[in-house]
Amino acid sequence: MSNTIRVESLDQEGRGVAHADGKVIFIQGALPGELVTYASFVKKPSYELAQVGQVIEAAPMRATPRCPHFGLCGGCSQQHFDARAQVAAKQRVLEDNLKHIGKVTPGSILPAIYGEPWGYRHRARFSARYVPKKGGALIGFREKRSSYVTDMTTCEVIPPRISALLVPLRGLIGGLSRPERMPQIELAIGVDTDALVLRILEPLSSADEVSIRDFADQHRVQFFVQPRGPDTAVPFYPPHDGVLYYTLPEFDLELGFSPTEFTQVNAAVNVVLVRRAMTLLAPQPGERIADMFCGLGNFTLAIARSGASVLGIEGARSLVERAQSNALRNGLSVTAEFRQADLFKIDQTSLPQLGRFDKMLIDPPRDGAVALINALSDDVPRRIVYVSCNAATLARDAGVLVHVKGYALTAAGVVNMFPHTSHVESIAVFDKNE
Repeated sequence: MSNTIRVESLDQEGRGVAHADGKVIFIQGALPGELVTYASFVKKPSYELAQVGQVIEAAPMRATPRCPHFGLCGGCSQQHFDARAQVAAKQRVLEDNLKHIGKVTPGSILPAIYGEPWGYRHRARFSARYVPKKGGALIGFREKRSSYVTDMTTCEVIPPRISALLVPLRGLIGGLSRPERMPQIELAIGVDTDALVLRILEPLSSADEVSIRDFADQHRVQFFVQPRGPDTAVPFYPPHDGVLYYTLPEFDLELGFSPTEFTQVNAAVNVVLVRRAMTLLAPQPGERIADMFCGLGNFTLAIARSGASVLGIEGARSLVERAQSNALRNGLSVTAEFRQADLFKIDQTSLPQLGRFDKMLIDPPRDGAVALINALSDDVPRRIVYVSCNAATLARDAGVLVHVKGYALTAAGVVNMFPHTSHVESIAVFDKNE
């Protein structure tokens, strides 16, 4: 049964928000100002979750989805929303989180960082499922609210050359001796290398190996196989040393990574993000700077290129080793140092053991950096640049920095790392009050 309602606003997940019979109705696929029909799939005493049905009166920012799988595929949730309007909506999400969670307001709003909204993903993890009733193997993102694999033949957010491989890959997987034992294909794109990591639950047969080699030769891709966890991924064919690369041309950097190690999904936006972070951090020769949650050195080495001395801290030993290798490759081993430490357990005793820092860059995972923020003492960095992939935890940490640690939130803005999704990345600057 469907109902008709006027949509009032968007929530943080990009869903339309309306009210009916004392309940809040969250409507996937609806935009502010629209008159729509909807059908609820979750009903609770105070709210309902619903899917848009018919759009009776469309909002000016409504767009025609480019992907034929939009609405079923769980990879994108906002292709119906004009790309520029998506960025503005994410900026509102950031500001609302800062205001309501952190009780802070930025001194200024930074210009949004955004790039090409299509074909931008250089990283993706596709599910593979052998479904004889569907004609063989399916490869794609999961369906919305489901464990089923979307019956995808194209994907508009990965590069066209990779999208063109989805149908041939279905044929490859479906023709293997045990197609049901290959549940995942991970994409990682580097300079001159399109890598596909095959998650294998049992060894390949000799015939399987021939098929995979033939596919690699025909489509010019690099195959890896991963028998267990991410660190077991190894090159399969063609012969390869296992290291891919991406570049940060403005800083004359080439960074190596394995296809299962974390790098930013959107390589083009990452270039702009690093530039913005360096502009805001303004590292200078003679300064000592910390890069917390440094990963493989994405920001660390750009800081080191400025002539500042930088210490990168990361919890994963494999990423510390990768960062050290990248520093050596780029001739920055003297100014860039890396250490392993669990920043979720750091405190006011262990943090000072790292030494004093003039400035700090923080780029944590979704859980944020609350332990690190709480560990800051009076002898703290005078400026902190915080790169966030979760507006709520940024806002929480901002509240501590401003109301407890004596910083001012100088500026903040969004980074549209994932167009057509509700995912909000951001960057903020905190300056120590004198």
